[in-house]
Amino acid sequence: MSKSSNSKEFISRYGIYIIFLGIFIILSIINRTFFTAPNLINIAKQASTVAIIAIAQTLCLITGGMDLSSGSIMALAGVTSATFGLADHTNMPAAFVVAIGVGMLCGLVNGIMIAKGNIPAFIATLGMQQMARGMALLFTNATPVFGLSDTYTFLGSGKIAGIPMLVIVMIIVIILAAFLLNRTKFGRHVYAVGGNELSAHVSGIKVDRVKLQVYVMAGALAGLGGLLLAGRIKSGTPTMGEGYELDAIAGAVIGGVSTSGGIGTVYGAVVGSLLMAMITNGLDLLNVSAYYQQIIKGMIIVLAVLLDVKTKKSTK
Repeated sequence: MSKSSNSKEFISRYGIYIIFLGIFIILSIINRTFFTAPNLINIAKQASTVAIIAIAQTLCLITGGMDLSSGSIMALAGVTSATFGLADHTNMPAAFVVAIGVGMLCGLVNGIMIAKGNIPAFIATLGMQQMARGMALLFTNATPVFGLSDTYTFLGSGKIAGIPMLVIVMIIVIILAAFLLNRTKFGRHVYAVGGNELSAHVSGIKVDRVKLQVYVMAGALAGLGGLLLAGRIKSGTPTMGEGYELDAIAGAVIGGVSTSGGIGTVYGAVVGSLLMAMITNGLDLLNVSAYYQQIIKGMIIVLAVLLDVKTKKSTK
């Protein structure tokens, strides 16, 4: 293998980590407030829910699909679970089961439409995005569910030994998802389906089942995200989670997950999500206008996709 090929492979594999470290150092030098424990914890909290959804997107993107319904599923799971988290009759086991169950059910419908109905993932999940959001509004009559107990909000707002529960849950999800993708037969099948669906089918992999499982898992993670977000904002709001799916896709793609399938890691997606949160935090500390921030984020996303396309071409 030539030095050029080795360099391209190195950049493709570790480029996001180098960029993350570089931007981290620059922001630390520019603004002293950035490199402080409270601010770094705040960045981790801001990125945690998006990172969990980015992991869900990673599963879908690796198979060659995507999930545009994550944010709406979060809202539906959040408002339904919040009804079990009211201060006068909290039932946390039920709240947890309902949040995950609602997410899995929505993911199952997505999976059936994509795997069995052969509907493109973009269209199927876009339809679910509208349906889930509408159901969340209908369920609450467009009114937030207030009066949540401290027990319910602990997941989204509490701390253990000074570490936010949001960050602890994110770390647990990262470990489990990385193990699933890197150490199990299912993980190998996910990469195989995304790499070449026909070859995967010929080699005996049940492609439809893999896709179905992936979207159910993505739905479960979105449901968990809804539970955490409702706990963080201390209400079940039918409009919450708007745009989260796009932030999650952006984080995953920036982290090296290919939009054409077969390539990507959980760690890369998480670092991509943390990078976006870190840039937002840094620009806020520098008093950069929110309008400019949107432009900068958009440019970063386009550059990440462009790099993905160029990398794909160079390996062919």
